[in-house]
Amino acid sequence: MKHPVDVHVGKRVRHRRWMVGMTQQQLAERVGIKFQQIQKYETGMNRVSASRLWDIADALEVPVSFFFEGLDAKQAEREVPEGVPADILSDKEALELVRSYYAIPENQRRRLFELARVLSDAA
Repeated sequence: MKHPVDVHVGKRVRHRRWMVGMTQQQLAERVGIKFQQIQKYETGMNRVSASRLWDIADALEVPVSFFFEGLDAKQAEREVPEGVPADILSDKEALELVRSYYAIPENQRRRLFELARVLSDAA
């Protein structure tokens, strides 16, 4: 049975990997393991050892503590707007949208934001 902490750590590994635009294969090569093992870590199926987590943190350029951030918040009940997943950044499409949004120059990004707000009010 999956332990909630292992699932949380795996989600954070996947989240950071997506944020830096790295594939499972690339991360596995940097850490010196097979990509299937990264898959198992990301789903929480396999527990990540301390030394392996250290290597993953180094490859993803974050402190080890990054993988535990938000753990207490996940255990508490959270209110989220209707129609929005509780863990929105675990959705690949949403994460790609956020990454693309922040790649837009600031003045254009603000205009796009206002357009999205108007369109969502009209729906």
